[in-house]
Amino acid sequence: MDFKSYIRDVPDFPKPGILFKDITPLLQEPKALKMAADALVEGLTDKGIDKVVGMESRGFLFGPLLAERLGAGFVPIRKPGKLPYKTLNESYDLEYGTDTLEIHVDGIEEGDKVLIHDDVLATGGTAFATTKLVENLGGIIVQCNFLIELSFLNGRERIHSFEVKSLITY
Repeated sequence: MDFKSYIRDVPDFPKPGILFKDITPLLQEPKALKMAADALVEGLTDKGIDKVVGMESRGFLFGPLLAERLGAGFVPIRKPGKLPYKTLNESYDLEYGTDTLEIHVDGIEEGDKVLIHDDVLATGGTAFATTKLVENLGGIIVQCNFLIELSFLNGRERIHSFEVKSLITY
């Protein structure tokens, strides 16, 4: 399936000069949604994945679907102050400043095999911070996967020590 045909370009969102890759047309088409979720777990069904980690907020859209297909639990990664229980946090650099992500301290257990998922791999900051959170809790990262990769931003370099899979590359 040509997944790119379901991605809409939105110029100047969320700010001027950004060409936003909108995945909502793909989410609205049941066949495309199913095929994308199936493609994202392809090759992982025999890897013994225990947890799927999805980053706020669009990682929450596919994360639970992938977890269900893999017979795994789903663990959200959120911005500070959004998770109700004790958390571990990791800060990372942005182009102008820093940001922080949090995970529940009991979200990953020592030795859990983990699939990390997000909608887009751009600069790799969010993905890299997530890998650190998972590893700090004792998780073993099996793969980092993404619906879209913006290869011109070189995000893959930040997570080069892990297997990376993207369905769509720009």
